[in-house]
Amino acid sequence: MKKFKSKINVLLLVFVTIVVLYFSLKDDFSSIIDQIVNINVWYLVIAFLMVIFYWLLRSKAVSIFTKEFKRKVTYWSSLQMMIRTQFFNAITPFATGGQPYQVYHLIKDGISGTTATSIIIQNFIVYQIAMVFMGCVAVVSNRLLGLFPRSSLLSRLITLGFIINLLVIVILFIVAFSRKMNKKFVHLGIKILTKLKLVKDKEKKLKEWDEYINNFHSSAKTLLSNKWHFAATILCNLIALACLYSIPYILLCATGDCVSFDLFTAIITSAYVMLIGSFVPMPGGSGGLEYGFVSFYGTFITGSKLMAIMLLWRFVTYYFGMIVGAIALNMKKVD
Repeated sequence: MKKFKSKINVLLLVFVTIVVLYFSLKDDFSSIIDQIVNINVWYLVIAFLMVIFYWLLRSKAVSIFTKEFKRKVTYWSSLQMMIRTQFFNAITPFATGGQPYQVYHLIKDGISGTTATSIIIQNFIVYQIAMVFMGCVAVVSNRLLGLFPRSSLLSRLITLGFIINLLVIVILFIVAFSRKMNKKFVHLGIKILTKLKLVKDKEKKLKEWDEYINNFHSSAKTLLSNKWHFAATILCNLIALACLYSIPYILLCATGDCVSFDLFTAIITSAYVMLIGSFVPMPGGSGGLEYGFVSFYGTFITGSKLMAIMLLWRFVTYYFGMIVGAIALNMKKVD
């Protein structure tokens, strides 16, 4: 069943990619291709390096969390996990395939299932906090500087993006720290399953899940007890996102134009784009991210240059990670 779903997701991704390429290239194919062919390769290399820095920094955040429980887990193992995660994130809607793989990877590193789950949830929480913080900076900056013209549709999409990301943080905090709430939901679920005769020994199952929840919350408290480590992981994610968000400016320079917008504007604009793309229910946010990119960066550049940079940006920030992740998954482990 899982293999079938993966195949469907890949086919969906291929279909959406073809559609995006068609609409991106149909109006000015030769000019867009000309822009891409004649870019400065050195700037393109820097763009790829920014993605690698993004992986390195996010791996460092995971490594900080894991070392709270198992000192022998190396940074190299966290980096391997982060790179391989790119493939699962790329082929699943809302990037939901990455976290189960990360839990599996940590278990193979000798960390218990409850602790591994707690680590990945905490890691996702700090990433969401960093992402929402960048979004807040973007909104405040736009209010002060008036970077983008008013658009009711884009405003609604940004508001929706904020609400969804904030809800995700709240739900994750409840899952991570509200022991009573979790037990209520689990007990209710087990009662329903017992009535449906899907659970035979109700008391045994309740005991097992109560123990799991207790262990899970103990791990969560341990992670949160070190405030400096928690702050360090948020900082790692903020710098990682800044690297990722700077890529459109690097690609702009690759076309020979470094003045249409500056680095700060690129970071602010990318934060807006990611807020829109984060709730698009397609693998890699396909369709939504391209729309957001063209809508916001279209304020500064237009025509073939805009479409060329958008296509390069999608390859560097999305398809590159998916390809490298797939290669890493198929390589023999050297652990």
